[in-house]
Amino acid sequence: MARKTWLFIRAGVFISFLLVLWNFFWMLKLQQPQQLVPSKIYSIFTSPVPQLTKSEKLNTSKRHFSANVQHEKPQEIRIAAVVCGNRTNETLVMMKSALIMSRTFTRFILFADENATSALNASVKFWPEDVLNHMSLDLRPITFPPEKAEEWKKLFKPCASQRLFLPSLLEDVDSVLYVDTDTLFLTSPLQIWEHFSKMNEMHMAALAPEHEDQSTGWYNRFARHPYYGNLGVNSGVMLMNLTRMRQFGWEKYVVPIYQEYKSKIVWGDQDIINIVFHFYAEKLYVYPCHYNYRPDHCMYMSVCKAAEDEGIKVLHGNRGSFHNKKQPAFKAIYSTIQQYSFGDNLQTLLDDMKRSLTETIHTNCGKIIDSLPKLLQI
Repeated sequence: MARKTWLFIRAGVFISFLLVLWNFFWMLKLQQPQQLVPSKIYSIFTSPVPQLTKSEKLNTSKRHFSANVQHEKPQEIRIAAVVCGNRTNETLVMMKSALIMSRTFTRFILFADENATSALNASVKFWPEDVLNHMSLDLRPITFPPEKAEEWKKLFKPCASQRLFLPSLLEDVDSVLYVDTDTLFLTSPLQIWEHFSKMNEMHMAALAPEHEDQSTGWYNRFARHPYYGNLGVNSGVMLMNLTRMRQFGWEKYVVPIYQEYKSKIVWGDQDIINIVFHFYAEKLYVYPCHYNYRPDHCMYMSVCKAAEDEGIKVLHGNRGSFHNKKQPAFKAIYSTIQQYSFGDNLQTLLDDMKRSLTETIHTNCGKIIDSLPKLLQI
C-alpha cells in the first residue's frame, strides 16, 4: 500500500513539473517581439485577398503580366491626374510634354475642380488639329466618399488624395499611368507604360523609390508610420492596374489606414500608399529613379545611377521646383517646354533646353542634368 502511494506521489510531482515547464515556455514565447498590426486595421490586413480563377489569371497574364511574351504596342495610353487650385497651367505643360514625346494615342483622364475644368477646355480646344487627333480629354469632377469628403479633399495638397479612389471611380478602366501635375515627360510615355508587361501576376502598381541614399532618406529618419522597404516610395509617377487593385479591395484598406495614422502622416496620400505596400510589398513593382527624377537626386550630388546611364525619363518638379528659384535647372526645362509651340522642330526644343541649362551649371542640379546623356529621348 505504501509503495502504491509513493508511486502516485512521484507521478503527481512529475506531471506538476511538466506543467511548470509548459507555462514557462509560453511565457518566453509571449515576450518575444511580434510584428504588430494596428488593432483598428487588424481585420483588414488579415482578411483574405480575393483570388482569381485559373482562367482569369491566364487572361490577365496574357494581357499585362508575362515578361517573356512580345506585346503589341497599346492602341492608347491612359494618363490620369488630379487638378485643383492653381495647377491648370502646370497640367497643360505636362500634357504637352507627353504629346510632344509620343505619337501613340493618349487619353488624358483628369479629375478637376470647376475652375480647372473650364480653363482646360478653353485651352486645349485651340491646340492644332494634328495634336487633337492623337489625344482625348476626359474631364471628371472631384469625387470623395461623402463621409468626410472635405477632410479627404484637404489632405496634404488640394484634392491630391483623389488618386486613392481611382479604382472605384474608373470602374470601366483597366489601367492608368497616374502622374502629379508637376511632372514632365522627357521620353515617350510608352516607355513607362511598357512596365506593365514587366510586372508579375502579383503586382498591382509600380512606383520609384523615395530616396536612393539612407543618409538623406526621409522615411527611414523621420516617419512615424510603416512604409515600403528601407526608404519608402514616391507616388508622383504611378502605374496603376486598376483591375487588380479592385480585386485586391484597395479602398477597404485606404480608409481604416487613414483613420489609424492621420495624426502621424505628413505626405498625405503618399504615406497611405507606403503603409499599404509595407504590409503587401509583394504587390508593388519598383522601377528605377529616372522614371521619377526629383531635386533630391541632384541637389547635393548625383544619386540616381539610372539617370547617369540612360538619362531622365520623367522629371518631377516637386516642392515647387518648376516655379521657384531654388532649382533653376528644373525651372529652365519647364519653361522651355511651356514656350514650345506644337509643330516646331523637336531639335529646336532640345537646343533651347540645352541653352537654358548652361545658364544653371553653377548649381549642382544644373551641372548634373546638363551632363546627362539623352536629355530629350526623341
